[in-house]
Amino acid sequence: MKKIEAIIKPFKLEDVREALMEIGVTGLTATEVKGFGRQKGHTELYRGAEYVVDFIPKVKLEIGVDDGLVDACVDAIIKAARTGKIGDGKIFVTDMERAIRIRTGEENSDAL
Repeated sequence: MKKIEAIIKPFKLEDVREALMEIGVTGLTATEVKGFGRQKGHTELYRGAEYVVDFIPKVKLEIGVDDGLVDACVDAIIKAARTGKIGDGKIFVTDMERAIRIRTGEENSDAL
């Protein structure tokens, strides 16, 4: 089992969700986050005053999947989230030792 974490632009969330559902992903967690990378923030004009926004709003997706679905998930996220512009995001894939569905006690692949 793997845990896929993807940081994407907020307006791409629905596209990514639909792409993941099409390949058989049955659930995910989405969290509003802020951060910066090479994009390093930007300046905005508000009521005539310019100010620097250091942290850019993003959405963090967390998805638990079986090993066989990892590559398809990563490809689906890339295709749905890519704009070709700086700030498209990142994907991290890590090993997941154990998953438990609280309601039923199912574990590992059955809990996903």
